[in-house]
Amino acid sequence: MADDRVKLEASWKEALGEEFGKPYMKQLREFLQREKQAGKRIYPPGSRIFAALDATPLPDVKVVIIGQDPYHGTGQAHGLCFSVPPGVAAPPSLINIFQELGEEFAEERRGFQGACLESWAAQGVLLLNAVLTVEAGRAASHQGKGWEQFTDRVVEILNAQRSGLVFLLWGSYAQKKGAMVDRSRHCVLSAPHPSPLSAHRGFFGCGHFARTNAYLTEQGADPIDWFALA
Repeated sequence: MADDRVKLEASWKEALGEEFGKPYMKQLREFLQREKQAGKRIYPPGSRIFAALDATPLPDVKVVIIGQDPYHGTGQAHGLCFSVPPGVAAPPSLINIFQELGEEFAEERRGFQGACLESWAAQGVLLLNAVLTVEAGRAASHQGKGWEQFTDRVVEILNAQRSGLVFLLWGSYAQKKGAMVDRSRHCVLSAPHPSPLSAHRGFFGCGHFARTNAYLTEQGADPIDWFALA
């Protein structure tokens, strides 16, 4: 049974309910409680930790983008990988994502009016970080605390219960996490991470957004309007 204290979108709560009673999740909760009691700032806010799942119910998922962990700067993290809340400037990796999009859809490019990707999530793009929390100012500070096991289960469920999904795996971290995906049932596209440190090694020119839409169209699904931003 799901932990009744956990507020989570219904389809995901049904699929993931058993995870909340497992020892690793108990240890993770205790770790987060200790960190907060020690006065450490944790991002995103508690109500936004499961925002990616809340924004894109399991039956609605069409595309999966896997990030590493939340932004650790003030006001940036809000539970969707690569995204920032409305009014917050786009971080470098997201700027590079927008650059690639502009190149792929040059003829229909409309410009980006924001850096919040909630509209992508509403269209079926699951923006899933592998680790769902982080300490302010300390990137990767909550790795190895249990979140990876939880989000592995999310990928396992998507792989087993759905078909015809597109998995966008950018960077070795995401590619390792997506290694379990059945390539015969899903479209898996891999490229270097869009970070300024690696984007020039093959993220630029990867064509992933156009290829995603082409695949979705082949599956009889609506393509993603990548230029719809908040």
